[in-house]
Amino acid sequence: MIPGSYFFILSVILFILGVIAFFVKRDLITQFLSIEVMLNAGNLAFIAFARALNSLHGQVIVFFIITVAAAEAAVGLAIILLIFRQKKTIKSEDMNLMKG
Repeated sequence: MIPGSYFFILSVILFILGVIAFFVKRDLITQFLSIEVMLNAGNLAFIAFARALNSLHGQVIVFFIITVAAAEAAVGLAIILLIFRQKKTIKSEDMNLMKG
């Protein structure tokens, strides 16, 4: 049986890699996938806590996080597609849509 601390360490590593990728990469799709990696790292931590505490509450929270991530994926990809149609690029440096 794998100790619960291994899952915590893995979730922290995944979250840190997601944060690093979000700030290093400059295209919107890679940043979007980095956010998904961070959400999955949080899910892994919730599952590890639920397993350590012998509770189902963490799994219920993960179910809601997965639901929100699916909605975020649909809306996020639609927004990225609209930005690409307008600007012909998905580099975040070229985005200045909110400037007056």
